[in-house]
Amino acid sequence: MGAMFRGEEVVLAQLFLPTAAAYTCVSQLGELGLVEFRDLNASVSAFQRRFVVDVRRCEELEKTFMYLQEEVRRAGLVLPAPEGRLPAPPPRDLLRIQEDSERLAQELREVRGNQQTLRAQLHQLQLHAAVLSQAHGPPVEATYPDGLSERMPLLQSSGGPHQSLKVNFVAGAVEPHKAPALERLLWRACRGFLIASFQEMEQPLEDPVTGEPVTWMTFLISYCGQQIGQKIRKITDCFHCHVFPFEEQETARHGVWQQLQQQKQEIQEVLGETEQFLNQVLSRVQRLLPPWQIQIRKMKAVYLVLNQCSMSATHKCLIAEAWCPTRDLATLQRVLQDSSSEVGVNAVVHCIPCRDMPPTLIRTNRFTASFQGIVDAYGVGRYLEVNPAPYTIITFPFLFAVMFGDVGHGLLMFLFALAMVLSEDRPSVKASQNEIWRTFFGGRYLLLLMGLFSVYTGFIYNECFSRATTIFPSGWSVATMANQSGWSDAFLAQHPMLTLDPNVTGVFLGPYPFGIDPIWSLAVNHLSFLNSFKMKMSVVLGVTHMAFGVVLGVFNHVHFRQHYRLLLEFLPQLIFLLGLFGYLVFMITYKWLHVTAANAASAPSILIHFINMFLFSKSPTNRMLYQGQEVVQYILVVLALAMVPILLLGTPLYLHWQHRRHHLPRPHPGPQQDEERAELLDSQDGGSVNGWGSVEEVGSSKDEEHAEFVFSEVFMHQAIHTIEFCLGCISNTASYLRLWALSLAHAQLSEVLWAMVMRVGLGMDREPSVKAAVLVPVFAGFAVLTVAILLVMEGLSAFLHALRLHWVEFQNKFYSGTGYKLNPFTFTVEDE
Repeated sequence: MGAMFRGEEVVLAQLFLPTAAAYTCVSQLGELGLVEFRDLNASVSAFQRRFVVDVRRCEELEKTFMYLQEEVRRAGLVLPAPEGRLPAPPPRDLLRIQEDSERLAQELREVRGNQQTLRAQLHQLQLHAAVLSQAHGPPVEATYPDGLSERMPLLQSSGGPHQSLKVNFVAGAVEPHKAPALERLLWRACRGFLIASFQEMEQPLEDPVTGEPVTWMTFLISYCGQQIGQKIRKITDCFHCHVFPFEEQETARHGVWQQLQQQKQEIQEVLGETEQFLNQVLSRVQRLLPPWQIQIRKMKAVYLVLNQCSMSATHKCLIAEAWCPTRDLATLQRVLQDSSSEVGVNAVVHCIPCRDMPPTLIRTNRFTASFQGIVDAYGVGRYLEVNPAPYTIITFPFLFAVMFGDVGHGLLMFLFALAMVLSEDRPSVKASQNEIWRTFFGGRYLLLLMGLFSVYTGFIYNECFSRATTIFPSGWSVATMANQSGWSDAFLAQHPMLTLDPNVTGVFLGPYPFGIDPIWSLAVNHLSFLNSFKMKMSVVLGVTHMAFGVVLGVFNHVHFRQHYRLLLEFLPQLIFLLGLFGYLVFMITYKWLHVTAANAASAPSILIHFINMFLFSKSPTNRMLYQGQEVVQYILVVLALAMVPILLLGTPLYLHWQHRRHHLPRPHPGPQQDEERAELLDSQDGGSVNGWGSVEEVGSSKDEEHAEFVFSEVFMHQAIHTIEFCLGCISNTASYLRLWALSLAHAQLSEVLWAMVMRVGLGMDREPSVKAAVLVPVFAGFAVLTVAILLVMEGLSAFLHALRLHWVEFQNKFYSGTGYKLNPFTFTVEDE
């Protein structure tokens, strides 16, 4: 837990991996997730690296797996999760997995192709049978007792040029939305020399490609003449119609229909066997594909890491550089020795100095992860910089509770978070894909503390759903005031508003033991009293919070060996902040402790005193708080103003003097002394084990070691920080007044909701049964509005304001947030 306050030390380790064991070593490191590898081939193209062929083979396998996975999903099946942790397969297994997967994919393509072909044939047979069975074909000849027939002409033909013409038929099926256009085009193209009959099928047919039911429109076209027939066939081809042969005789059509039924039965039998074999292939895919996917992802990740390594001059080992936590160096050495012991040559690890800023590593658990996430959202801290997260665990829920203080609302939030905490190990809860739920579940411990602190501040404000509770006896006695003031019935009738005078003996018995006295909820000046109390409380909390942030900067200065900043930055900042706004907190506290009920009427105004402090003046009507107050205020203002030039010029002038002192001409020592001095500087450079030192050395390289010192840039940078701090002390103190504003807004909104909903229902003058029936929907509406408005909307508003106070007002006093996280090479994502 100690590393939580600053982060862990990270070193740059150089790994010498034997070529034969490099894959195994990296694979084991991926299972443990210890180190973050650096790319030593950044200037080399991705297509020119050593293991690019292996990476491509893994990518080809991933494409095959994607096809297999898509086929499984198409069949409505689900891939099961692999059992246990699967290690990265050895390179020799890649060929086996590739052959097996391609064999499965080929079988699946063939079976799928056969299934599609059979379905298409069955669909054609079904359409043909439907066309033959529709009732718009030529009717069967009906004979009558007199020997006449329906097809016998009423008038005998007298012969002529059209006597030898034969009536032909075109039958088929078309999609319903194309039928009207097809009918119009046939009529116009053939100029009406045809008879077309369209009829919708009674039952829809399954589409062979999509599997969805489709209702087709069958048609029968009768015509005379060869040219008209050619036009009809061209038009039907353009509309992608299914055209089938149509016999004129009913008996011939019936024979064709029977043949179609027999062929349909045979195809259905073959299709059933094909689908059965397809299910067998898919079951094998379900069983083999999940472990293959995990193994190939791990293998690809290993080869991508190996591509970042460089080859030694003898081509016998790979050289890798990786960031590793200091506490894990022994584990790293042991894992590499175990992985390379089979080849007879052990892998070697040793630490090397580096001038690049190392990554930041802060280990978290279930409880601290959400608070660390709040800090990292502002920016990841620099290496070994003071981490605000441990202090945020207390300050963030507390500042939220100051704005959200209500016993009832806080208890509801606490119970909701407690339910999530108690069910956090359930698989159904973890597997939920709802984004809003996952957001709340990720911050369950944060919500737990926010609700708990809100209950605490709710007891301080004495508010539970905007109602005051009498836990202890009130410190005010109304009976004593009535007895000693002689309140008669006539006096009470003439004065609807009564005043309790604390100067009357026995009226004010002393302060309430905990929180606000409940009698204030009955007072007319309740809001004015809470305004004064919460505004002063916000200023006290804000100045304390900012001063704590300034003090935390001391630990950064000491750790990075920048002791000059203690005198040139920390001390002036603290004097400026406490000399002005710390003195304001002192006046508030002094007035709370020394002004009593006896002299409350003549109590001085703190605001006027604070304004006169900057104007170097005094008000004759506003008496002093203590003896010698005017002199103290003048001294504090002058002292605070004197700190501004120290903040502005102190650090630049010191760095300029230090730069000139280090670059004075000196006699050139011998080469041996040069080497000894370089080794000494390398060993003493910085305050960490990897040779990375102070803030000025961040990002520097060997080429920039003797870079020219630019005083104007340093001065401009310090001027920006000085202006930001001095003006920020004023604006940030005013920004903490949002605690007062949000707290009053929450209390008033809760009061309005109670008055407009619950008070109306409770104040009904009805029979008890009717009143109870009406209170059910009234309470339901009150509960819904409480959760939606006061818990969700007001809670989100208070959360965002507390976030702003931590990011801007607190963290900018000591936290830069310009680092980057340690991103270790791990297979955890692949396993998930």
